[in-house]
Amino acid sequence: MKRPRVLLADDHRLLREAFVKLLESECDVVGTVTDGRALLEAAPKLRPDVVVVDVAMPLLNGLDATRQLKRAMPAVKVIILTVSEDPDVAAEAFRAGASAFLLKNSAASELLQAIQDVVQGRSYVTPLATRDMVANLLRPAESDAGARELSLRQREVLQLLAEGRTMKEIAGILKITARTVAFHKYSMMEQFGIKSSAELVQLAIKKRLVSL
Repeated sequence: MKRPRVLLADDHRLLREAFVKLLESECDVVGTVTDGRALLEAAPKLRPDVVVVDVAMPLLNGLDATRQLKRAMPAVKVIILTVSEDPDVAAEAFRAGASAFLLKNSAASELLQAIQDVVQGRSYVTPLATRDMVANLLRPAESDAGARELSLRQREVLQLLAEGRTMKEIAGILKITARTVAFHKYSMMEQFGIKSSAELVQLAIKKRLVSL
């Protein structure tokens, strides 16, 4: 069996270095990136079999990066890593297209096991998963007051607003005009029935539409 090609996406340097050392005996680590946008740029060039993605990354969080990555590269397997034991995060990871879900306090051997499983077409969920987490994985997605109706572009704008970026900065990152950023922002405010950017960000965090 050929060694799987693995791309790591995590904004914590110590963790990236630890993962590389852990994996290099059984995998070819083809690259590491520190944010979701860099992941989307690197993956088509590096052609990994498996991408290990942290949920809480800057510029584009791991869940939204996974959604876009799976649209562009349906065959790639995604393993989601997070510190959050929120059962909704686990459920959303699989809805986004992930094949495996691990907590960052999982045993190191679990990551190797998860990689072996996903390259063979199986799914993997950490044994640390709580009963609530498993129940949420099995429950159909609920319609959440328009939350799931946001476009990918709206979610990108929302993530950057939550990081405290200005509309000009967001425009530069997304390569769109500031007027387009404002259009998306005010469209979301109207959709959720709120009147300020602060309320929009608070709502996004509460509904887990962004990851900080």
